[in-house]
Amino acid sequence: MEIFRVQGGGRLVGEVRVGGAKNSILKLMAIALLAPGRTVLHNAPRIADVAIMSEVLRRLGCQVEVKPDTEKGCSTDSVSIDVPEDVGTEADYDLVRRLRASINVLGPLLARRGHVKVAHPGGDAIGSRGLDYHIAGLRRMGAEITSEHGFVIARAERLHGASIVLEFPSVGATENILAAAVLAKGCTVIDNAAREPEIGNIVAMLNGMGARVSGAGSSTLEVEGVEELVPVIHRTVPDRIVAGTWAYAVAIAQGDVLIRGADASHLRVALDKLAHAGAHITDLGADPIHGGFRVQMTQRPCAVDVVTLPFPGFATDMLPMAIALASVSEGPSLMTENVFDARFMFANEMARLGAEIRTDGHHAVVRGKEWLSGAPVRATDIRAGAGLVIAALRAEGFTEVSDIHHIDRGYPDFAAQLQRLGAQVERVQVAEPELGA
Repeated sequence: MEIFRVQGGGRLVGEVRVGGAKNSILKLMAIALLAPGRTVLHNAPRIADVAIMSEVLRRLGCQVEVKPDTEKGCSTDSVSIDVPEDVGTEADYDLVRRLRASINVLGPLLARRGHVKVAHPGGDAIGSRGLDYHIAGLRRMGAEITSEHGFVIARAERLHGASIVLEFPSVGATENILAAAVLAKGCTVIDNAAREPEIGNIVAMLNGMGARVSGAGSSTLEVEGVEELVPVIHRTVPDRIVAGTWAYAVAIAQGDVLIRGADASHLRVALDKLAHAGAHITDLGADPIHGGFRVQMTQRPCAVDVVTLPFPGFATDMLPMAIALASVSEGPSLMTENVFDARFMFANEMARLGAEIRTDGHHAVVRGKEWLSGAPVRATDIRAGAGLVIAALRAEGFTEVSDIHHIDRGYPDFAAQLQRLGAQVERVQVAEPELGA
């Protein structure tokens, strides 16, 4: 198997570029199903999940081609998706279980074909993430939905507009309901909608396809249904979680790094926490090539408290990075998780590095120490894996992070990019541990 082997102690200096968001490109690929013809998505990150989503679409009858972007200064891909008139309606379990984002084909296929069968999704082990909000919203629009033999089966001769109030601003539910509403008859209003930048990116793409959606960035989305949509060329929003990971890595290891291609406005709370911890943040603007922000850290970070909330609050995906920072900060930090109920599984692995963490339900108290201690640890999900790697930058000796296939799902060339910044990180192959050893 492959692992990341990290030797702590080095500063991070240089420049790193952030590509398109994992949490955007996969949903945009599903949105392409709404219009027959060729849709092209630029700034796609080179991650394993894009390959899985490409196969989901191929099995629905689409032709998908992934090739390097030609835009100067980018190390991202463009994804071309040719959608047939009679696109398929069934997403199989063997792929859906590997990628929760594949549930996003539900809304587009129901709107276009009137029936769809999608396996219950899998994804990261970070807590319960049911489909109740998705299903309730689609039922309000006239869909008949059942669950049979591990599949969600939805039917509707034609969806109609409705007033939908989400109990929680679920990103996935907002996306599926929005995708279904653009071809529904009449007006749909989604209240308490998610406000993440990735939702705004979907709205921009849909309106480019001929949809009539207003309210992006607010908690109320209004959708006037249209008869048909057309394919588009669209650019994926930058990955704020990857950008935030680099920012927190610099604060942990200390150093001076330019994070290009990122948008600091998508990370206001996370960067504000870094500033309170002692980092100097310089916003360079949102230009996709020359913009981004700079992080400088010359001291041991001060402890800060973190509470995760839906956007524009502190993102739950950034919590492992915040815990990694707190573990080497001066003083105690209180971490509160309000989104997923199993995010603190990561704490057990951090404890193997010597971090002093005590968890109680949705809360964790982290008492920082100047240095952690290298040890073998395991990535339990995408963000936990990244958090362990950046924590290891401030650990004495060697840390070996296994199950790095999780990290590959969200971070392209993670070890190589860290190396270019001066970190002592390598990706190596080791023998599988023997059972009972």
